[in-house]
Amino acid sequence: MKLGEPKKIFIVDDDEMLTEALSDFLTRNVNHDISIYHTGEDLLKHIFEKPDVIILDFYLNTVNKDAANGLEILETIHEHLDNIRVIMLSSQESYVTATQSIQKGAMQYIIKDEDAFQKIADFI
Repeated sequence: MKLGEPKKIFIVDDDEMLTEALSDFLTRNVNHDISIYHTGEDLLKHIFEKPDVIILDFYLNTVNKDAANGLEILETIHEHLDNIRVIMLSSQESYVTATQSIQKGAMQYIIKDEDAFQKIADFI
């Protein structure tokens, strides 16, 4: 992971183990200010805190079946604050899903694989 200036980072994923592991990875060398949300709706309550980066899971409804998906949340983020950098994180290896995410405003689409954390760190 590259050393750099601490950033305000929001991680939005309904997988609690993944969010904790990603938070630990990102703060290993840089003391980033990280907030974790398990639904997009929870994130939106804090969106005006203006994070530098949002790491947003594509599927957010494995725990709460009524939760909005990542694309819906991405659209809402950009309705309120269109200059926030969003990294879409997904297990979907679909070109269509990646393209949709970029078209809706994600700066990066990263597949959840063994290199995902490092790819996120490199982008941040």
